[in-house]
Amino acid sequence: MTRKLLFVLTALVLMLANSFSQEFPQPQTPPRLVNDFSSFLDPPEVAALEEKLVAFNMETSTQIAIVVIPSLNGYEKADYSFRLAEQWGIGTKGKNNGILILVKPKTPDERGEVFIAVGYGLEGVVPDAITKRIVEIEIIPGFQQGLYFKALDDATNTLMSLTRGEFTADEYLKKHGGDMAAESGTFILFILIIIISIIARARRTRQYAVGKNIPFWTAMFLAGSASSSSRGSFGSFSSGSGGFGGFGGGGFGGGGAGGSW
Repeated sequence: MTRKLLFVLTALVLMLANSFSQEFPQPQTPPRLVNDFSSFLDPPEVAALEEKLVAFNMETSTQIAIVVIPSLNGYEKADYSFRLAEQWGIGTKGKNNGILILVKPKTPDERGEVFIAVGYGLEGVVPDAITKRIVEIEIIPGFQQGLYFKALDDATNTLMSLTRGEFTADEYLKKHGGDMAAESGTFILFILIIIISIIARARRTRQYAVGKNIPFWTAMFLAGSASSSSRGSFGSFSSGSGGFGGFGGGGFGGGGAGGSW
């Protein structure tokens, strides 16, 4: 009986891990900072962004990653961004100095989505008000005109300048309008989105548990184990071309903002 139960649990873990990996892609090989899974950018554009971001990473240890995916697989863009950033470990462990620019291109049936997720260690220099302005001023207008590379190039230049300390968040907001206090509602909205996402995730898990006739908390534990397994699998990636050796295990706490076009 024990052996049979172990077999069933192992099968469930493998099934959940496979489902998780389909929703959240693994980094491309060799490791790189620009991962385009949708051919959103031309190869020379990818190469130009990669060269710039790798050089910045080597100079500062800050990792700015661009990930383009064909679908959010039912997730809200903020939730997807933080889950992917955590799974990949964008940034340096301990410093938590990673930034993820997630892009889901526009299709005939769906709006385009973009979100900038900021690691724990950079939330002070790149607060939510700043990421919101970067999305609204530098990314969305460019995407609407089909200037995808220029929009991402401009946005990453701004993020690089902010993290280098070339200007402050307040200086950027004064230049582009708005103030920090006016953006305080962004955090509350984000918390509500996360709560809704957690409730939806719990409902899906409960339905799975009922369908498989296993306790709800067992299903939650197995889902968490599958997530941890997927995160750990990236640690074995070796250094690739261009000098980028892979992500370093940075953490994310919920900072960032996004938009649609």
